[in-house]
Amino acid sequence: MLERTLRVLEYPKILDKLENYTTSSLGKELVRELQPLTDPTKIKESLKVTSEAVTVLIQAERPPLGGIHDIRPQVKKASINGILAPAELLEVAATLRASRLMREFLLEKSEDLELLSEWGSRLGGFPKLERDFDRCIGSNGEILDSASAKLHSLRSQMKVLQSRVRDKLDSIIHSSDNSKYLQELIVTVRNDRYVIPVKQEYRSLFPGIVHDQSASGATLFLEPMSVVEINNQLRIVEAQETEEVTRILSELSGQVKEIGDTLLTSLHILARLDLAFAKGHYSIDINGVEPVLNFQAEIDLHNARHPLITGKVVPINVSLGKSFDTLVITGPNTGGKTVTLKTIGLLTLMAQSGLHIPASFGSEVAVFNTIFCDIGDEQSIEQSLSTFSSHLTQIVKIIEGAREPSCLVLLDELGAGTDPTEGAALAMSILTHLHQLRVRTVATTHYSELKAFAYQTPGIENASVEFDVQTLKPTYHLLTGIPGSSQAFEIAAKLGLSGPIIEQARNYISTTTIKVEEMLRQIEIDHIKAREDRLITNEARLKGEKFRTQHEVELEKFRQEKADLVRQAKIEAKEILFEARRESENLLRRLREGRHEELPAIVNEARQKITRDIERLEEKSNQEELELRIDPGLLKVGQQVRAISLNQVGRILEIDNGGAQVQLGIIKVNLPFTDLELVAEQKVQVKYKPRPGNETGLETAKNISAEISLRGMNVDEALYELEKYLDQAILAGLNRLRVIHGKGTGVLRQAVQQYLKENPVVKSVYIAEQNEGGMGATVVELKKG
Repeated sequence: MLERTLRVLEYPKILDKLENYTTSSLGKELVRELQPLTDPTKIKESLKVTSEAVTVLIQAERPPLGGIHDIRPQVKKASINGILAPAELLEVAATLRASRLMREFLLEKSEDLELLSEWGSRLGGFPKLERDFDRCIGSNGEILDSASAKLHSLRSQMKVLQSRVRDKLDSIIHSSDNSKYLQELIVTVRNDRYVIPVKQEYRSLFPGIVHDQSASGATLFLEPMSVVEINNQLRIVEAQETEEVTRILSELSGQVKEIGDTLLTSLHILARLDLAFAKGHYSIDINGVEPVLNFQAEIDLHNARHPLITGKVVPINVSLGKSFDTLVITGPNTGGKTVTLKTIGLLTLMAQSGLHIPASFGSEVAVFNTIFCDIGDEQSIEQSLSTFSSHLTQIVKIIEGAREPSCLVLLDELGAGTDPTEGAALAMSILTHLHQLRVRTVATTHYSELKAFAYQTPGIENASVEFDVQTLKPTYHLLTGIPGSSQAFEIAAKLGLSGPIIEQARNYISTTTIKVEEMLRQIEIDHIKAREDRLITNEARLKGEKFRTQHEVELEKFRQEKADLVRQAKIEAKEILFEARRESENLLRRLREGRHEELPAIVNEARQKITRDIERLEEKSNQEELELRIDPGLLKVGQQVRAISLNQVGRILEIDNGGAQVQLGIIKVNLPFTDLELVAEQKVQVKYKPRPGNETGLETAKNISAEISLRGMNVDEALYELEKYLDQAILAGLNRLRVIHGKGTGVLRQAVQQYLKENPVVKSVYIAEQNEGGMGATVVELKKG
């Protein structure tokens, strides 16, 4: 894209705003390099990435972008066997941690994301190297004692030797015999050796090595002979400690070298993620949407706003490239013509850069190979160019470059700066040339000749910016299909110019021109009235839609209440079944505790009792539901009826001659008798299949395992097997068992745990310990009978 186009359309200001949302120097670098793309595939991918970033941010999730450093110099240094300093290694460690956290963050959201989760899967994870860094380097860049056993030993020796030296020197300086010979009663360090400050005149009384003296020469910093040997030992250990630190840094640098390529790949992805989330933040800030890309050079923007204008912004609706290739915008100064040009151009640049645009959903943006623009007065004194010459110089370049529909041309005040007649003729010729090449063109002008030209030429359309003569202020609405008027006489009259002068001015204008202006003014008035009528119509339509939506919500509540009733019935049925299981468990306990000769009698007694109860339940549950059309005289207040037309069940509140008032969920409805039918309570049918022969289930239950594996099953299969297993576990008298469901996506685990929590025979449910399977298994404790 042309550098001048980017500058004139203020694209760099968009990048400045975008840069404020980045968190790393690498992200800022990518923002500064961001350019509009022309490859449709790359533009689609870039826009999708921004949309996915917006999805994450809207969910109030803050991506872990902290700790990203530009570690390319460290990787390069390590690649040539250089030893990295602790501060450099700290930046590498922070970036490794950022890579791991971002990878985990994105993979957790893989169901909602496509491109970003794929990026996350390519991020490197280096847990061992992270642990090595944490073990070896402190938060302030110091090498820790835990870096190696040898380093820990050497530093322990250093502390012992330092303590011995200080103890000896302390005994010297605190001796009453020596205090008068010392300048100060302190122990200090010179040339990495412990010394004491001795007065110069008493040097002979202290045998030792002088390492330094004060500026005046009155004080000598002397190392007494009694600590020379200990200091020598300390220096040796310190040298060994320095050597060990160097070895540790070299080893860590070598590990960085080994993963250099993977590290650089992760660094590049982290930078792209920083840019993606910056785009997401900016989209939310401007209320942006992902535009629909159009590859037929067609623009269709709805409620588009210039992103750099603050305060209340009047949106515009503009299209180009469908029924016309050229748009000529006319109207008074400061009416918004230039802003419209810049809005069209800037939003196109943003979309081709993968940025959302401030417009309504469904707005279409074309993909242009080149955008040319001549906007603003770039008169050059140094080059002796007038306003007209400056504009014409740019137009010559535009005509040379714009040769096909994939080019967008934006021209401000076309033909201005010279004789109006010649300027208008030149403008019409330029527009004709671009129109013949089907170049997409938007031009602004004050020339009346161009209004007529646009009206008469197929494929060229008029547009205008609306102006309120009463307030002398533009409304900034763009009216496509209607040429605008300069409103010069009206503005002059409102500002106090005398009537005779204005009338005299009108006489200088041809009758035809006056009629055209009057016609345009009337068209504009009619258009404004039509827009107001349309707003009233839209308001009525919205009210109707709101009423319809409320009605749908109420119907949905009816359906939800019905579903709740069904769910409640199922729960009650399950409770009945589990109660039966508990009774069976009590029976089995009697069987286990009873004497052998009593078992047959107990079993037969229980079988007869259960059979009688089940037959009685089946007899009641198999009764057909009463669904009879009832004579109105038989209806009573409080009876349960069904509204046939709505397929909803409710209760009668009132009865009159024509029908009944029925409570359906949260609303009351008056219904005719013909739309009502009486319904009976639905009964829960419990089926029981007695065991064949004399089986009690003991033989099966006594060999049951204390765990069950559901891996490889879908939810329905797993819950079916789990229910059977619980029955056997209850019979076997198990109190604790383990359900193995695997980790996977977590769907099966959630279904199993939900089922167990709702099961009345279950006492508690919790995730297994690591040695029992961790997240892949659930431990269940059953209630004791």
